[in-house]
Amino acid sequence: MFKRILCATDGSEGAGRALALAGALGANGDVTIDVVHVIEYFPAGRAAGLTTRPDEPEIRARIDEQVASAGAKYVLHMPHAASGKVARRIADLAEELGSDVIVVGTRGHSGITGIMLGSVTQRLLHEAPCPVLAVPPARGVVAPAAETQAAGVTE
Repeated sequence: MFKRILCATDGSEGAGRALALAGALGANGDVTIDVVHVIEYFPAGRAAGLTTRPDEPEIRARIDEQVASAGAKYVLHMPHAASGKVARRIADLAEELGSDVIVVGTRGHSGITGIMLGSVTQRLLHEAPCPVLAVPPARGVVAPAAETQAAGVTE
């Protein structure tokens, strides 16, 4: 059914679930799975010496680990995008690569937290050139505190 799957990841647990599902979707056939992690840069942070997230090396290590443990053939892409433009960059890359579907995990934020954080998945639904398959967190699982803090939300 799908010949080219784009899986967008941020290294989170939800993104790992999306990666596993992308692998399952591509298991029966000659399918290319493109794993995309958009590295956000913050042009305004240049004066302070902060142009990317300080935990970017840790995020990259988690992504490498998730890709390695998935056991399928993946092509890893690491494009850059200005802060707030991640969904647009993912959509553009899906179009450039000729993706049939975008698979992305969700963190399970809702209500005010979801509004404050924004949602790459929500924006992708409006910007993507192909269907978007949103993989929810496991039932009853809320985003771990470390992920919430990394996103700038305090409880």
